[in-house]
Amino acid sequence: MNEQRRSGRQARAAERSRKGGGIGRPYIQRGIPTYDVLSEENLIRIERAADRILAETGIEFRDDPVALDHWRRAGAQVDDLRVRFEPGMLREILRTAPAEFTQHARNPAKSVQIGGRNVVFAPAYGSPFVMDLDQGRRFGTMEDFRNFIKLAQSSPNLHHSGGTICEPTDVPVNKRHLDMVMAHIELSDRPFMGSVTAEERSEDSIEMCRLLFGTEFVDRNCVILGNVNVNSPLVWDGTMTRSLRAYARANQAAVVVPFILGGAMGPVTNAGGIAQSLAETMAGCALTQLERPGAPVIFGNFLSSMAMRSGSPTFGTPEPAIGSMVIGQLARRLNLPLRCSGNFTTSKLPDAQAMTEGTMSMLAAVHCGANFILHAAGFLDGLLSMSYEKFMLDDDLCGALHAYLDGVKIDDDQLAVDAFAEVGPGNHFFGCSHTMAHYETAFWDSGLADNEPFEKWEAAGSEDAATRANRAWKLRLAEYEAPPLDEGLRDGLRDFVARRKAEVADAWY
Repeated sequence: MNEQRRSGRQARAAERSRKGGGIGRPYIQRGIPTYDVLSEENLIRIERAADRILAETGIEFRDDPVALDHWRRAGAQVDDLRVRFEPGMLREILRTAPAEFTQHARNPAKSVQIGGRNVVFAPAYGSPFVMDLDQGRRFGTMEDFRNFIKLAQSSPNLHHSGGTICEPTDVPVNKRHLDMVMAHIELSDRPFMGSVTAEERSEDSIEMCRLLFGTEFVDRNCVILGNVNVNSPLVWDGTMTRSLRAYARANQAAVVVPFILGGAMGPVTNAGGIAQSLAETMAGCALTQLERPGAPVIFGNFLSSMAMRSGSPTFGTPEPAIGSMVIGQLARRLNLPLRCSGNFTTSKLPDAQAMTEGTMSMLAAVHCGANFILHAAGFLDGLLSMSYEKFMLDDDLCGALHAYLDGVKIDDDQLAVDAFAEVGPGNHFFGCSHTMAHYETAFWDSGLADNEPFEKWEAAGSEDAATRANRAWKLRLAEYEAPPLDEGLRDGLRDFVARRKAEVADAWY
């Protein structure tokens, strides 16, 4: 469908989508309440089950003697690599963690507030493959990585540049983190995430932020996030805890996330998986406070299910979605910011399955009270693939969720009693003064949906949503403009990247 054939409403939506980065709120302040699904009694039962797991089975902390020393000094029982915790111990340690914090962007107007009633949407994270309708599925490259940063930066519906939006497999493993952080800094002026795949890569990511923001500012403020994962069940390996501690000691925020695949890395029962998630995540969050009391930390969650007949992971299913609701209640009881859910799907195409599963997961995220929603756009193929078309479809859904989270405003103007007096019984509201005052902003406009009559849609080529999304991402990339960056800062950062790359030989695994 060309621009001439669009309705005025669709054309306005497309124009907003094209203009992108300069439009939109830096983050959402929710106007609807969270949804609590469990009673106080049942929440206490889950917390007690988590306490038993922590006290009786415990958690292994591998390849990180410093972490074990932290636990010994804190009073935990440490037997070789196994650490056991008395009930209530981790909750007490977590009292120093902030309930809400700001992650600063290099453009202060785009800084985000994480915690409380605030909601931040970030792109999907970690896919080794990328996918589009033109070239199909292939390994991700640095060009793809840069493209997705541009798409996120240009979106009025996302708030964050994300992290490893896809793996740039054409860059050595031990050096790609430098190029990725540099791309976030140069191509976006929104907040971003750093590397966690080795302690020195985490430290490089943080050091680049010191060059960008200034050392003193970074020591006092959060400017970068690091997403660290538990090796479920009940193992924290040293790669993750060393990176977690690197972020914490620099006063930067670790996002602490278990990956519990029900029936494989956790029980098949929802309640058991939730108790496991609580135990594993509390331990990781508490470790940040032992490294540096008061460091920001985000309580993360990643519940998923599996097809029991085949053993394949499944995403966007109802059990993890409702489990996210309970995790939200538990995180609020700990007074910690929450990362939860995302636009999850196991579909291999940007099709009806993808949007059905993704919408279920995203609605669970917004209702459970998640403050930082990673994987908000682009997730396909069980997170193995980052899809250009799915990114645009998910981005459109995020726009709808802005309006959904605003809730219903009640005032004299919104109640429109005077409009009824003007229109009277049996007449329409099309041309009344109230409608004319609100017609441009009354309803959310999709940038991708086709709302034309069937005959007009058919005459324009009978395009489906994925085809429209394919055209939309190409247009957005063609019209992308990089945000300004001080040349001196850019040169200093590029020098740092070049020096760090020259210090080590390339490694591809």
